[in-house]
Amino acid sequence: MLLKLYEKNNDPAVLEKIRELLENGGIMIYPTDTMYAIGCHAMKERAVERICRIKGIDPKKNNLSVICYDLSNISHYAKMDNATFKLMKRNLPGPFTFILEGTSRLPKIFRSRKEIGIRMPDHPVVLEISRLLDAPILTASIPYDDSEDSGYATEPELIEEKWGNSVDLVIDGGTGSLDVSTVVDCTGPDFEIVRQGIGTLEF
Repeated sequence: MLLKLYEKNNDPAVLEKIRELLENGGIMIYPTDTMYAIGCHAMKERAVERICRIKGIDPKKNNLSVICYDLSNISHYAKMDNATFKLMKRNLPGPFTFILEGTSRLPKIFRSRKEIGIRMPDHPVVLEISRLLDAPILTASIPYDDSEDSGYATEPELIEEKWGNSVDLVIDGGTGSLDVSTVVDCTGPDFEIVRQGIGTLEF
């Protein structure tokens, strides 16, 4: 199912249907401030497992990332000291993934690895959905091969053509990009940029 959403003034009834879909274990593809991503209610382990199968990743070996709607929400699922909090406050919302130590509130599937990636994209649609859900959204960029037509990662109609049978919903937020987030490891004594994406980190 392909559903058009806008940066603001979306029908509350439509947003509620998306919330219900995720609450019931559904998975969706949606726009972010980088690539289109695939996600689900992060507390629904079967939905998380479904996405891991689509991505071809093992949650015991690969870090997982979640979207939170504000810094207070992040504190439920990841541990932050004062310096990390200030860094994130300075840079979020934005195209960053901050690697932090997860908390025990996360489901068992996350706990095989101590770290979790935290995202707060500068995109109102996914933040509003997370806020309505009042839960983190597992997030992963949609699988894409450089040999493919880039439209299968950037154009909602083509994304739906390719992935519509694998997911429950594709949100059309307009043409996306092939950009990736800047990944910042906050688990060591110093902040370390482990992947430079489109985000320029402000210390």
